Amino acid sequence: MSSSVEVPKAHVAQPDTLLAGDLHLVHAGIEKQTTAANFRRLIVGCEIVADLLVVALAIRLGYFVYVAADIGRHVRFPMTLIWGAGAIFATIIVLMLDRVGAYRRGNSLLRVRETEQVLRVSAEALMAILALSVFANLLIPRTLLVICLGMVPLFLFAEKTLLYLAVHALHSRGYGNERVVIYGAGCTGRRVLSVLKASPKLGLVPVAVIDDDPTKVGGAVFEMGYERRRSVSILEGPITRELLISYGVDLVIIAIPTIGREKFIGTVEEALAANARISFVPNHLLSSDSWLDYRDMDGILLASFGKPTHRFGYEMAKRVLDFVGSLILIALGAPVFLALAVLIKLDSRGPVFFRQQRIGKDGKNFLMYKFRSMKTNASQYDFSPRESCDPRITRLGRFLRKTSLDELPQLFNVIEGTMSLVGPRPEMPFIVEQYTRQHRHRLGVKPGLTGLWQLSGDRAFLIHENIEYDMYYIRHRNFFMDLAILLHTSIFAMRGI
Repeated sequence: MSSSVEVPKAHVAQPDTLLAGDLHLVHAGIEKQTTAANFRRLIVGCEIVADLLVVALAIRLGYFVYVAADIGRHVRFPMTLIWGAGAIFATIIVLMLDRVGAYRRGNSLLRVRETEQVLRVSAEALMAILALSVFANLLIPRTLLVICLGMVPLFLFAEKTLLYLAVHALHSRGYGNERVVIYGAGCTGRRVLSVLKASPKLGLVPVAVIDDDPTKVGGAVFEMGYERRRSVSILEGPITRELLISYGVDLVIIAIPTIGREKFIGTVEEALAANARISFVPNHLLSSDSWLDYRDMDGILLASFGKPTHRFGYEMAKRVLDFVGSLILIALGAPVFLALAVLIKLDSRGPVFFRQQRIGKDGKNFLMYKFRSMKTNASQYDFSPRESCDPRITRLGRFLRKTSLDELPQLFNVIEGTMSLVGPRPEMPFIVEQYTRQHRHRLGVKPGLTGLWQLSGDRAFLIHENIEYDMYYIRHRNFFMDLAILLHTSIFAMRGI
């Protein structure tokens, strides 16, 4: 179902009805929007050029490693051929990334989708070239291909991380930004704010949140994160053209899915009169259901109900990744396990490990393991602490929870098959008893040690209050998304409250 807005033309301010003093603001807004669009196009162009250069460099460095390590057959190629092959392969990679939408605006879910696309495209290219070398009988050592193409996703990930930081720095200095007002200070408005704050490539800067509830006015909406550093003030509604012009707003986001039609149209009119664009969170007249599947058929957006199908190949590959990955991590981390056990015993009385009943796949109970981070007199079944100063947490426990090291024993849960490396976090029984029908969708897959929720700012809030990330993962999960989540977890998300 497509979203359309019917705005009575008689009620929309026309150019000849604008005050002369406001004309410069309108033209400034148009100019700023054009500048921001040009900035985004420039960034995309830079990203494409950087991808081309980085992939070619990865091929060149891969050949250097192959020669220096003296691996496999002693086959040597002229450097012109290596650079030429790198250029061709780089072009293919960029075209494949473009095909999956890697260069579209806002193409990122906590940057996990971006990493997933890099891993997927690199793997597909490797398989295609290996198959071509076999059937075409090309005299290219398989070892050389694996080394070269194995470096491509690592180089691309590093390059895109640096680009992300560079764009963030440019936006923080005011380059290419568009000023945004969010209408609605509720849960949806808070999530919109967090998404904009965490997505600098969008170039959308929230300058205010407007709400009609007088009890919220004067407060602030914080970005969803433990630090609660970035916030935006809540102003009193409704939205007016004068307010939007005074703030120099380029975009109004209506974050009230249940907004009435009359108020919606009035907001659109005021935004258009202030030369601001409109985006909104639609209400499909149905309860939010993550099993809705949308398909564009010749311009008609159809929504269908359905549930994810069981994919045997993916589940088998996921189990292999869980088992082998956990064994490797336990073997490598054995000294850390031992050191933490000693420190826990020295820090406070009580056992080293904390055991707790959790609810897993299909609603089955299992015993989850953690390093103890709380005092022994704390209730075993209660909501988790939301502040690091919670008196229930031990001195060492603050460090364990900050670094997420208290979660390491769950690797044994992964080996025994009650948990996975990636998936929704398991909940305590008393919380699951309060689940709605939608919440129970989380129980359709095996719980995980990490997942999209852990990478998001929503970690500052209770798991069952923020299930959108889990619902998205359950519906779109695949092997490359799991790898991307693990990669981001190891680099960015090793911190707690």
